[in-house]
Amino acid sequence: MPSTRTLARVALGTFLTFAGTGHLSFARQEFQAQVPDWFPADKDVVVLASGVVEIVQGLALVSGWNQRTVGKVVAAFFVAVFPGNISQFLEHKDAFGLDSDAARAVRIAFQPLLVAWALWSTHGPDEREVGEAAAG
Repeated sequence: MPSTRTLARVALGTFLTFAGTGHLSFARQEFQAQVPDWFPADKDVVVLASGVVEIVQGLALVSGWNQRTVGKVVAAFFVAVFPGNISQFLEHKDAFGLDSDAARAVRIAFQPLLVAWALWSTHGPDEREVGEAAAG
């Protein structure tokens, strides 16, 4: 039976893979609203590149490959895209149903939880590791 951390890691990986796919297809314009106007790159290129990054990170999380390192990379990614969430709030841009400042503020409040999710789900020992250490 998979541990809670394993299930959380796979769920986050699935979410990232889905979101990354959205960057490349059905939600491409929505994601462009999160690229700050001051960012010195083409918004579409940023959305496409970040989509590829999210897919790679999501698949790495699901596979369990090098969990601790991947968790740190995913957490850093969530920190790196945080200015986009703030920009969306400050510039009053609607996307993903975030059509009010209150809704955009709630999204900002949840970003640290994504960082914590990435770290928690990849850095603690799962139940098998604890059992193996006790049997040792």
